[in-house]
Amino acid sequence: MPHTASGYLAEGPRVGIRHFTYEDGAEFTARARESKDLHHPWLFPPDTAGAYTAYAGRLIEDPTKAGFLVCEKDGAQGAGAIAGYININNIVEGGFQCGALGYGAFAHAAGRGLMREGLDLVVGYAFGPMRLHRLEINAQPQNTASVALARACGFRLEGFSPKMIFIDGDWRDHERWAITAEMRGASL
Repeated sequence: MPHTASGYLAEGPRVGIRHFTYEDGAEFTARARESKDLHHPWLFPPDTAGAYTAYAGRLIEDPTKAGFLVCEKDGAQGAGAIAGYININNIVEGGFQCGALGYGAFAHAAGRGLMREGLDLVVGYAFGPMRLHRLEINAQPQNTASVALARACGFRLEGFSPKMIFIDGDWRDHERWAITAEMRGASL
C-alpha cells in the first residue's frame, strides 16, 4: 500500500492516517479511558491491554476489516498523537465493493475538525488504493456529532433502521448514510 514520505497512508494539513499496530495499545487505551464521558452511550472502544489486542487483531488480520488511526501531525499532544480512529468493517468485494464505517474521536481532539480531515482521507483511500465503490455509516440519530461528521464529509441520508444494532444494553435505532465513488468524484 502506498505511503507518504512521512509514513502515513494519506495525509492532510493537520492529520495523517495509518493502520493500527499492536504497539499502539498503550496510547489507544489511555485515550479511550480519558474519553469515556465523550463516548458514552454511543461507543465503547477498548480500554484495557487485552481488549485492545483482540480489537486490533481483528482489524489487522481480518481481510473484511481495515482499521485506521487518525494521527495529529503537530499539536499539544505531540506529533503522531492518536486523535481518533476510523474502521471499515464488513468489506465485501466482487460486485459490491462496499464497507461499513465506524469511528470515534478522542476527547483531546473532539470538536477540532481533525476527524473530518481524517474521514476525508479514509474515504479517499478507500475509493483509491482499496478500490471500494461505496461506504456506509450507521449512526444513532441522537449522536449529533456522528451525524454531523457524516453530513460534512458528503454522505447522503438513505434511510432509517429501527432497532438495528445492540449497543449499551439495548437495540438502537440508526440512520443509514452512504457515499459512492461517483459522489466523491473518484474513479475506479
